[in-house]
Amino acid sequence: MWSLETLGRVRLSRHFFMRDFLYSEIGSFHEKQNIPDDPDLAIETGRAFCETLMDPLEETFGRIAVRSGYRSAALNRFGNENRLNCARNDHPLECHIWDRGRGEARIAGASVVIPWFADRYAQGRDWRDLAWWLHDHLDYSEIWFFPKLCAFNLVWRPVPLRRIDSYIAPRGRLVVAGEEPPVPVYDRQAAYADFPPFRGIRYP
Repeated sequence: MWSLETLGRVRLSRHFFMRDFLYSEIGSFHEKQNIPDDPDLAIETGRAFCETLMDPLEETFGRIAVRSGYRSAALNRFGNENRLNCARNDHPLECHIWDRGRGEARIAGASVVIPWFADRYAQGRDWRDLAWWLHDHLDYSEIWFFPKLCAFNLVWRPVPLRRIDSYIAPRGRLVVAGEEPPVPVYDRQAAYADFPPFRGIRYP
């Protein structure tokens, strides 16, 4: 039997615990619980997400702010039905419900902000500079950028799609799944030449 206290103490990776992803503004305001139906699956999938994507970000840029992490199916459904910026539970790109699917159908994601880049974005830095860095350094599946703070949804899947979209101008698809980016690698590297050196350590 899992208790919420025990669940929150589960360490997902070098830098992250399950508790880091359980807080929900929707749940807090509307007094809705955010507890996994399948804690073991949520942990398994969340661990892969954190080890593969979140740890390298934290080690390179410093503390990463989680804007929206795990959502239970019930909480996400409530958010969708009440138009609170939650996709349908059965939407193929809904990434916040970590305890659904098995094998290659698993998915985990979070909306995050990199404070180091948010400061530069506020001064006019192009969001695509960060997008190209993410594309060239992380084994991500999908990324969606949002105008506020240059937050983005970062998604892990066992078989990544490698797709980037944005609601920031120029809006639309930056990288099409299964295709090479339209910008050559040397131009991408020039866009983030002043970024901190990559410090992520790949798990075996």
